[in-house]
Amino acid sequence: MKFRGLAIGIALIFCAVGLAAAETIDIGVGHQSMCTDTYPAGIIVKELKLLEKHLPRTGKYAGVTYNVTWSDYESGAPITNQMLANKLNFGVMGDYPLVVNGAKFQETASLRTVLISGTAYNKKGSGNAIVVPVSSDIKSIEDLRGRSVSTPVGSAAWGMLVKALGDAKIPLSAVELKNQSPTVGAANIAAKKIDAHADFCPWSEIMQFRGTGRVIYDGSETGVPYLHGVVTRKDFAEKYPEIAVAFVKAIYDAERWIEADPVQATQMMEKWTGVEKEVLYLYFSKGGYLTLDPTLKQEWVDTLKFDHGVLANASLSPKLDLQQWIDETYIKQAYVEMKLDYEAQKAVTIDPVAANKGLPNEVWHARDGIATFATVKEFLAAVAKFQASGAKLNSTYVYDQVSGLKLFGASAFYVMAADGSFATFLRRADAEKHAASVNGKMLTFSEALASLA
Repeated sequence: MKFRGLAIGIALIFCAVGLAAAETIDIGVGHQSMCTDTYPAGIIVKELKLLEKHLPRTGKYAGVTYNVTWSDYESGAPITNQMLANKLNFGVMGDYPLVVNGAKFQETASLRTVLISGTAYNKKGSGNAIVVPVSSDIKSIEDLRGRSVSTPVGSAAWGMLVKALGDAKIPLSAVELKNQSPTVGAANIAAKKIDAHADFCPWSEIMQFRGTGRVIYDGSETGVPYLHGVVTRKDFAEKYPEIAVAFVKAIYDAERWIEADPVQATQMMEKWTGVEKEVLYLYFSKGGYLTLDPTLKQEWVDTLKFDHGVLANASLSPKLDLQQWIDETYIKQAYVEMKLDYEAQKAVTIDPVAANKGLPNEVWHARDGIATFATVKEFLAAVAKFQASGAKLNSTYVYDQVSGLKLFGASAFYVMAADGSFATFLRRADAEKHAASVNGKMLTFSEALASLA
């Protein structure tokens, strides 16, 4: 049963029934502490106890005891399995695993899940990437023919790999595909035991930051949005609709907590997850990979439909009725109770190319924090000065001129034009093309710094 003017609906459904004062309600949540896009509904909600903050405690819930448990997984598939076994009530995962979750439940005679909220997204698809060992001779996806490529099969990164190869007219049979988890794939890139690894957030950035991997293909090149969200068992949500609403409120609070102070937030998340704060800042800072927004946009419905088609073509997902699966009842009610305009936020999508235009380049000084610089040349001059003084720098950040994506300064390609100005790029091919158009020179980070000496 859904909310219909929830204040009235809840009264009709539940007030007459009531819960025993001594009742304990178990709430099991499956999340992924090594998948950044899940954090607004996962590790942050857990550690700040934001779900507990919003759980209902009056009326029929007066005197109820809540037993909230969190289970951490490396991917979405085991979360779905635990939800099917009725050991978890909520699951936080990426778009492809979400689709499989809904389809697996609809394959049963009576069990169902519903998608009740998003967490964060990148409109262009950044967050997935293909990485090669840093010293590899592979420069583009065309170089993957005849090479060994690993990925977590069935994940969003796998979906990106399938589309990327298809767009390049490279059949899957032309690569040696290996099914490897993120940790195994990253370790094999570092050990040079695999030619390339396609993975989801934040693994490509972890490999870049640790100096073991180099990105040759970013998910934004597919043009397919990358998103994450929350599913709940339908039977649980119908029995306790206020708890589903509370979960959405917790997500909203988590996202505002990040936005209030991204530096502090990433430092805290580093302690909770072990992922370096410098990597997390790439995702959660202003201009970062993620747009924090739980609304379920029509564009996401189209994306999930596309994702399901890719999975179904590979026989990795049963049928899925998206209309039955996606349920905005709970998020809409949460927005009503928070006095927010759901439809207005739902109507807005952020394109990093436009949104990040003009944002300053950044240097994260270990002692003094973030310093900003309007131009790349000023940024490089500041880095050179810091390095000459022996200052410790946590990281540096610039923007890709093609995708608008925030990049590690040390991993970017630089183009110095004839007039001495600089532009920055994620991909070598884009940098080379721009260099030719401005009669400039492509440089690495160290070369760009040396050019100012």
